[in-house]
Amino acid sequence: MRIFLVTVFINISLVLLLACIWPHANAQQLSPTFYARRCPNLQNIVRVAMRQALNRELRLGASILRLFFHDCFVNGCDASILLDDMATFTGEKNAFPNRNSARGFEVIDTIKTRVEAACNNTVSCADILALATRDGVFLLGGPSWTVALGRRDATTASQSAANSQIPSPFADLSTLISMFRAKGLSPGDMTALSGGHTIGQAQCFTFRTRIYNDTNINGNFAAARRANCPPTGGDAKLAPLDIQTPNRFGNNYYQNLVVQRGLLHSDQVLFNNGSQDALVRTYSANNVAFYKDFAAAMVKLGNISPLTGTSGQIRKNCRLVNVD
Repeated sequence: MRIFLVTVFINISLVLLLACIWPHANAQQLSPTFYARRCPNLQNIVRVAMRQALNRELRLGASILRLFFHDCFVNGCDASILLDDMATFTGEKNAFPNRNSARGFEVIDTIKTRVEAACNNTVSCADILALATRDGVFLLGGPSWTVALGRRDATTASQSAANSQIPSPFADLSTLISMFRAKGLSPGDMTALSGGHTIGQAQCFTFRTRIYNDTNINGNFAAARRANCPPTGGDAKLAPLDIQTPNRFGNNYYQNLVVQRGLLHSDQVLFNNGSQDALVRTYSANNVAFYKDFAAAMVKLGNISPLTGTSGQIRKNCRLVNVD
């Protein structure tokens, strides 16, 4: 009986351990050198294309970063967000967090076309998105990091999962912490990743409640935002997430939080007499610390439940599942 109980205890412990690491279970199969022999010029192709895209529109760096984040939070980093709606499933592009706001798809299409010309049927859309994200951040002055490769592409998508699993701009701190933990990301990772809002813009409907109803907001800041975001209508009007340098990666985002100038409710809750206040203060004063932790958190984000081995496929067109 004692041996039986010990065996049961060990098995239960193993199950609990696997449950804790499951979001990253396949990440060990990824490698920075995955395409070294089969597509040696891959990273240069992606970097050149991203530089050209940013030369056309700097905002695309933030758009690609957001695509990657929204992709990884829905069933892992599998490029499912890139899929158009099909007869067999409804894609994620029209889920509430993405509808009329997810953008940059044409940049990934361009990179995929160039990569296919160099290395046919070799590199996944998921890996292209991961590399393009890193390069977009770096080219806007942010940190770089080593991207492990070998992801494969999903053959389906989930609008319902996108609606329920992508954090909302209206979420409170406890909800955010819970949603990030569900993906294997710590509260510290969450606070570092939120620094991605140092670039990019948000639509009026995502911050209207904050500028008209929240009390933990700088009065002058709220008034300035109200000028371009009326109480009703104008939902798609844009405002920079970081008013000082919306196209330059840096730690101004955290400096804004300290003085109650976070644009989104989900931004300001990171500095609101809560558990992340000290880390926000650290990042606001120490850009090096922010860059280091952001890069590490991006690696963890990219390791969420990748498809590897024979799972999924290498899509020929990032918008469509292969049918042959």
